[in-house]
Amino acid sequence: MAARRIPLLLSRSFTSSSPTLFSRGRDSSLCRAAAAAAASCGYSTASSAAAAAEDPITPPVKVDYTQLLINGQFVDSASGKTFPTLDPRTGDVITHVAEGEAEDVNRAVSAARKAFDEGPWPRMTAYERSKIILRFADLLERHNDEIAALETWDNGKPFEQSAQTEVPMTTRLFRYYAGWADKIQGLTAPADGPYHVQTLHEPIGVAGQIIPWNFPLLMFAWKVGPALACGNTIVLKTAEQTPLSALYVSKLLHEAGLPPGVLNIVSGYGPTAGAALASHMEVDKLAFTGSTTTGKIVLQLAAKSNLKPVTLELGGKSPFIVCEDADVDKAAELAHYALFFNQGQCCCAGSRTFVHESVYDQFVEKANALAMKRVVGDPFKGGIQQGPQIDSEQFEKILKYIRSGVDGGAKLETGGERLGAKGYYIKPTVFTGVKDDMLIAKDEIFGPVQSILKYK
Repeated sequence: MAARRIPLLLSRSFTSSSPTLFSRGRDSSLCRAAAAAAASCGYSTASSAAAAAEDPITPPVKVDYTQLLINGQFVDSASGKTFPTLDPRTGDVITHVAEGEAEDVNRAVSAARKAFDEGPWPRMTAYERSKIILRFADLLERHNDEIAALETWDNGKPFEQSAQTEVPMTTRLFRYYAGWADKIQGLTAPADGPYHVQTLHEPIGVAGQIIPWNFPLLMFAWKVGPALACGNTIVLKTAEQTPLSALYVSKLLHEAGLPPGVLNIVSGYGPTAGAALASHMEVDKLAFTGSTTTGKIVLQLAAKSNLKPVTLELGGKSPFIVCEDADVDKAAELAHYALFFNQGQCCCAGSRTFVHESVYDQFVEKANALAMKRVVGDPFKGGIQQGPQIDSEQFEKILKYIRSGVDGGAKLETGGERLGAKGYYIKPTVFTGVKDDMLIAKDEIFGPVQSILKYK
């Protein structure tokens, strides 16, 4: 349920008039540095989508952690191999990160197993665990803007979104799960006869976790937070597109007092590191967020190994329905946000917009106007609403779907092409006259493409 509520939670943060929601990102030294960098490049907050063509702002942060985290130490991969993580604004290499493979997953799982079987984490009181998680939340808050800058640099989402909403939400989530640590309890149940019936909740053991690239920090929090609160140990594989923020915050978690081996981070690719983790015989529980296609593979690997329980959060093609009595202005704004938020890279995006025929023309006019006004550009620049897509693969996939919409007979109202000659920017795109059998109505595009369908 939490996953499906993220657009609502974020919209409340962005639309609230309370200045306290924005004070951290706006007033901090890193935000001031970003603003100064923007000014030195000749940017203004009033500039339009053409900003994507200008020279990118230098991110106000440096990359310190690029190795694997195993047993409390940052180490190279066993093979010594690395892979590049790219800046979506340009396609240029940010840095090279250690490439974990099966041998590294084995090392990480061994460390997590020893930490669970012999270490203090599952044996310390729940209150002590909660204090460590709370100290970690305080460190997240203290380093809010460094973390946000890494997230934006590696992912392409607007810095204001990272600094003012997503990192604070990550902090809040860890405080929430810290509060649960000493409130997990079993029960005694009535029985027929002279029997004592009792349930006891215990940590399951080594939790394997695989997170996606669209919300790296929030997915880290949703996976790591509850597992730690319950006393488990963890091996987490980051998405190969976005490894940087998880490595940074994991260092902070150890500063907060997390024992070695409790949290291990392996960066790498799905077919190697991900497959090794999903099929590992010493992993007791697996959680995966990502595409439906990959989710099927993960479930199969888990079943063929030790039949470990698996939690999956996969893709979607969610409908957004506008009824004939709706406030069309408000409906158009909400539908726009539901689709274009986070560059359209959201599993619960409202990516099929159904509009009643009586208000269809009016809605389409407003939807087009909102898309054309949307400010696309360097995500480190103030006032930017949409940054680049995550990488060239996703960029080309989205453009392919746009071409299929045109070829299939839908009307391209606005957008439909890349913005600028560098980076992975795509103009906000609106299709009308969409039919149920078109690919743009059936497939998860995962990009800034709004498909509007008319219904009676």
